[in-house]
Amino acid sequence: MSTHPPAPPPGLCTCFRLRKLSRLVTQRYDRELAPAGLNVNQYSILRRASRGPRPIGALARELGMDRTTLSRDLKPLAAAGWIEFVAVASDGRQRCISVTAAGHAALDTAAPLWRQAQDAVEALLGSAGVGALHHHLDHAMQQLEDRPSA
Repeated sequence: MSTHPPAPPPGLCTCFRLRKLSRLVTQRYDRELAPAGLNVNQYSILRRASRGPRPIGALARELGMDRTTLSRDLKPLAAAGWIEFVAVASDGRQRCISVTAAGHAALDTAAPLWRQAQDAVEALLGSAGVGALHHHLDHAMQQLEDRPSA
């Protein structure tokens, strides 16, 4: 007896399934983070930017986003006073994102809410299920990042 799941039927769209799963998980995290005034995308950006001033391009690559999308997503964070833009090149062309004290406070408020969302997903899927999901997602991301489409 095989331990591998059966192959998906022809025509089953992997992208649709991943996007639907992403929407369902995002909705759970967004509900938990709402009291902090953040959604999970904003929380993720702030968390990664809080490691120190980050060039927009480097942050976009880490998040798997294009610069234009990240720039658009940064506007509400800047308007809330949670990040600021700092020019680092002598000609001012390269901008870095720096998380402000207010941004760090927002992260401090949001961290336990994020943990509640994380724990709720793990309770629904089980530790082994989450571990397997992470393993498969990490493997898929590595394969897709290493092999550009033809």
